[in-house]
Amino acid sequence: MSDSHAAPDADALAKRFAQMFHALGTNIERVIRGKRDKVELALICLFSEGHLLVEDVPGVGKTTLARSISASVEARWSRIQFTPDLLPSDITGVSIFNQGGNAFEFHPGPIFANIVVGDEINRGSPKTQSALLEVMEERRVTVDGRAHPVPRPFMVIATQNPVDMDGTYPLPEAQLDRFLMRISMGYPDHASEVAVLAGAPTGAMLDKMPPVSGREDVARMIQFAASVHVAGPIYDYVVRVVAATRGHGDLRLGASPRASLALLRAARVRAAAAGRSYVVPEDVKVLAAPVIAHRLIISPEAELRGLGADDVVAEVLSNVPVPQAAAV
Repeated sequence: MSDSHAAPDADALAKRFAQMFHALGTNIERVIRGKRDKVELALICLFSEGHLLVEDVPGVGKTTLARSISASVEARWSRIQFTPDLLPSDITGVSIFNQGGNAFEFHPGPIFANIVVGDEINRGSPKTQSALLEVMEERRVTVDGRAHPVPRPFMVIATQNPVDMDGTYPLPEAQLDRFLMRISMGYPDHASEVAVLAGAPTGAMLDKMPPVSGREDVARMIQFAASVHVAGPIYDYVVRVVAATRGHGDLRLGASPRASLALLRAARVRAAAAGRSYVVPEDVKVLAAPVIAHRLIISPEAELRGLGADDVVAEVLSNVPVPQAAAV
């Protein structure tokens, strides 16, 4: 598929984007073995300026993924361990009165980093979880009526354990909708796990990871990805796919327009990562489940039949006509 709207300089920029994207993925794979597809989804989130929800059991590399991304792009990272007694101010920061200056001074919390890992986010109280709502959407924190912007790039990688749900607070739909994607790391294959055992300890490898790009490079990649060309039929296709979830008989809640925007942003980054300056339908199809599935609520009857959100997305993709190459 070709695109007459793509300028020669855009094609060259797309190729450079793809080279950097590949280099980052290869660097991260030195630590996260055998999970190239998950690593690339996380990088797509980063360059889409989105947030990532990783739902999996402990010990499969969720925090390591975040640390390796931050090391690869020379970004500052922080970790927040969510517990029932964690307060919103423990995340956002507080204003403390300075007697010397006779004024309140803002002391930023751990949310003021480029990549923030929220471990076991569903163990925090709803009040504490809600402290992330503003910063994930608007990239700023308001304390005592004053707005404090977080550094860019900014990405939240939250984790939750889907098995041990005792004493947890499920994320509400409004919070789930803030995450661009939800993925599951899964266990490594046999060869990858053997390679992990035979290699150096993960912590030591992370400390020695060379940065592949700087924050300025990431900012330029984000800017280019946002300019990737999208033809009219692709816009129509994205909306049809998302809209098809809203009247689906197996769902109590379909995807919102925010899902359409998220899917389009992610598709642009995937196109650039493939060295293209334009989006094709395959970009949308590959990313539909990670972007849309966590925003859907399955009906009780469908749950009894063992139907999952990924199954619904797959059915929607099979029913919505794909734009033809000539039209795009």
